[in-house]
Amino acid sequence: MAPAASSFHQTSNTVCVMDASGHLGSTLVQRLLQRGYNVHAAVQNHDDLKLNKLCGDDNKNLKIFKADPFDYHSMVEAFRGCCGLFYTFEPPQDQATYDEFNVEEEVRAAHNVLEACAQTETIGKIVFTSSATGIFWRDDHNSTTSDFDERHWSDVNFCRKYKLWHAQAKTLAEKTAWALAMDRGLNMVTINGGLLMSPDLSIKNPYLKGAAQMYEDGVFVTVHINFLVDSHICVFEDASSYGRYLCFNNVINQPEDAFKLASILTPSTPSLPPSCYKQDSRIIRPRLSCKKLNRLMAEHESRSQR
Repeated sequence: MAPAASSFHQTSNTVCVMDASGHLGSTLVQRLLQRGYNVHAAVQNHDDLKLNKLCGDDNKNLKIFKADPFDYHSMVEAFRGCCGLFYTFEPPQDQATYDEFNVEEEVRAAHNVLEACAQTETIGKIVFTSSATGIFWRDDHNSTTSDFDERHWSDVNFCRKYKLWHAQAKTLAEKTAWALAMDRGLNMVTINGGLLMSPDLSIKNPYLKGAAQMYEDGVFVTVHINFLVDSHICVFEDASSYGRYLCFNNVINQPEDAFKLASILTPSTPSLPPSCYKQDSRIIRPRLSCKKLNRLMAEHESRSQR
């Protein structure tokens, strides 16, 4: 599904971040500005006050665009003059449900964004944010002999059967993006991130559907915002990047980790772990690998210091 690496030389210093109003998007905007980029921040609800507060009201390198993934012309306007696109689809955190409708919505958005990129001659590279849930959900996910990396895909039929809508949405949206990227000759890489530990993280986050099974199978991974942002910038700037990159920097694989996360998700939980946590001393073997990303980031840092 992922094409081999292709050369990428930045034709300008202007990039677009979409959707820039979410936690990942707004942090990406801030970091890119700090690195000297001109940034087109594409938001659906024109949340310019939040972005201006983060990035400085008088920042001349920031332009805010209202860009809807279902409005082709608004995206073309935001992409104009940009050499790269950082694309992430983040549903509202206060959304009551996440279901089949959201799956269709995310797939259509991915299709539309890639089509708009294909019509923007200056776009030289796309960093598409996907999820680790697009990798490990399948019938044989609890096999003791199989580990997972970027070469694996979640089974959409399995996801549909067990109503793992987040995993199905990320898998189908990413596959749609890859199909269009290859058909249109677009240079794209994807970041398949673990659960993002954001300030607004709650038990309602759709990533968490099936969390108990993820824990038991050794595939429950999380990622800090700084590591996730660094990974996005690394794969964008490094011409040798290609394909998919599994991205996480923490594994939930022992009772203490699980209790700590549960305390974040449900602040009303007791301050001390229940006796069942104390009695369970298992450390579950991690079965996800992000060696490909770690190697690229180490090589990129080494090249940058020369």
